[in-house]
Amino acid sequence: MVGSDHVEAATVPCTRRVGRLFMAVYGLAYTGLWMALLPPILVGLAMRVSVIDPAHAADSLSLVVGVGALVALFGNPFFGRLSDRTTSRHGMRRPWLIAGALGGVAGLAVVAQATSIPQLLLGWCITQLAYNAELAVLAAILSDQIPTSQRGTVSGIVSISLPLGMIGGTFLVEVLVASTLAIFLVPAAIALLCALVLACVLRDSRLDSAHRPPYGWRGFLGSFWINPLRFPDFSWAWSSRFLLYAGVAMLLTYQEFYLIHQLNCPPGDVPHRIFLSTVVQCCMVAIFGVLGGGLSDAVGRRKVFVCGAALLYALALVVIAFATSYAWFLVGMALSGIAQGTYLAVDFALVTDVLPERETHAARNLGIFNIASVLPQWLMPAVAPAILAVSSGSYAVLFMVAAVLVALGAWAILPVRGVR
Repeated sequence: MVGSDHVEAATVPCTRRVGRLFMAVYGLAYTGLWMALLPPILVGLAMRVSVIDPAHAADSLSLVVGVGALVALFGNPFFGRLSDRTTSRHGMRRPWLIAGALGGVAGLAVVAQATSIPQLLLGWCITQLAYNAELAVLAAILSDQIPTSQRGTVSGIVSISLPLGMIGGTFLVEVLVASTLAIFLVPAAIALLCALVLACVLRDSRLDSAHRPPYGWRGFLGSFWINPLRFPDFSWAWSSRFLLYAGVAMLLTYQEFYLIHQLNCPPGDVPHRIFLSTVVQCCMVAIFGVLGGGLSDAVGRRKVFVCGAALLYALALVVIAFATSYAWFLVGMALSGIAQGTYLAVDFALVTDVLPERETHAARNLGIFNIASVLPQWLMPAVAPAILAVSSGSYAVLFMVAAVLVALGAWAILPVRGVR
């Protein structure tokens, strides 16, 4: 039976190829998660804050989003570590997959019904913890279940889940705008359904309690750290992802001000123009995520795709920096989508190929890798104002600095030795 548990030796690497059904269900689980998690960040939380505390909306939103980001940084590797040690008869990953999806529903229910900022903050922290537990498990499944020869293809499918979830979730917000509860709980229910379907088809491994790694304070602190000298390939891959997302964070955070101050777009037109550019970028991510991942599997190479994609993203930032019209801005966003789709698909496969201690700490270590995607969203908004101050408010300079960081991300992949 496809969905039944099986006992598998912890040290045996995955060699069994997966079918298209599993790939589709796995991709849907990721899509459902992003559909529930991203729209609150993009739209929903701002709507709730405006109702609860209109006089201090900006400060309250910053508090809720900032604390939520901290919780996300903690939750992913922490729950990944717990998943690696789970000896349930239902498997190592399945309990956390379902618990994370259920917890996300509970957290978003609190967010939807909050009447104060502390309640909203509590609900959002529960949501971040729960969905990052699920995210850690989904990432570990790639290492557990997908053989090396298929990881590029499956990573490509995963890479398109984010733009699909973003577009689908924001569409649901627009359709369900009359009901605050529905805005949050309908996407959460879809995410839960997708997780349950994956749980049914997942051939999860069961860990014997005799093989469970010890856990104490050192183990807890180790949930957030991997020795870069002991595992240099992983460390270089982590650095590359961090540098690329530094550029991504600068572009996403400051594109609104860039459109107003550099391209002189009327403020009233900016939301529509950002939506249009997001659709263009997401379409490119979806197409080239699948193509890039599949091609990487076909030729048996990872580094050339990751380096090339990072350099293309740097070029996209240069195009945007020197754009003289909105049309050129769209060209830059399209290039960034091509680059980001290819990068995310192949880089996820690459890091899974060089993942340290895959047999015993896959979820924890992939959780640590995810910090490289989240941390720049925290740091770059703190660094960017200094760059703008030195450059007299030039967004061209800001995006050129971002381009340099992304180009360094391409260089950081070159020392990786464990893959071609």
